[in-house]
Order: sequence, then structure tokens, then C-alpha cells
Amino acid sequence: MLQLTCPCCGATGEETEFHPGGEAHLRRVGPGASDEEFAGYLFTRKNPKGVHFERWRHVYGCGKWFHVARCTATLEVFGSYRADVTAPPPEILARIAQRRPGWRLEDWTGEAAPGEDVEGGPSA
Repeated sequence: MLQLTCPCCGATGEETEFHPGGEAHLRRVGPGASDEEFAGYLFTRKNPKGVHFERWRHVYGCGKWFHVARCTATLEVFGSYRADVTAPPPEILARIAQRRPGWRLEDWTGEAAPGEDVEGGPSA
């Protein structure tokens, strides 16, 4: 069973106190999007074995949405953070990198992490 902490109210509880809401950090397509782009936004989701970023709602608490970084294979929770951000916070990414050597954010997103260039090294 997952133990999650709501970053909005600070309460920690079992996953039954919360409700999953699917993949986090989805990019919505605009009104000028093609049918293929819109279908991709609606139906295409990552389903990794490993690190994943998800949306959760504190149903039996404050009722707010937040994000959780966790491993789908081991159920290890790396941390939770507010849903009003566009990318995982650096401290969560550092915790993941420490526990999963070789893991890179761009492997998950297809883009370089903030503060990194395309090669994965520090940007100048």
C-alpha cells in the first residue's frame, strides 16, 4: 500500500484516503490542433515500469489535487508536490537521481531537464 503526503495540507495517509487522477504534467493542445493531436492528448498516456509522475486528489482531506513521483515497479514514493507547477521540483528530481542512478528526466519527458542542455550536462 502506498503512503502519500498531501503537500497542500501536510496530512499523510494510505492511498485509500486519496484518489488517483492519471499522468501528471500533460500538455493540453489548443483549439487549432489537428484531430490526431487532440486524440493523442485525450488517449495517449505513458505507462512506464519505473519512475512515473501522477496526479492525486486528497479526497478524504483538503480535497486538493497534487502530484506524486513514484516508481510503478516497487511502489516507492519519491515525494509529492503541489499541482500548480509545470515541472517536478529539483529536490524531487535529485531524490529520484540518487535512488535511481542513470535515470534522467528527459527519458520520461523527451526534453532536457531545467538547467540542463540537450546533451544532459549542465547548461552554461
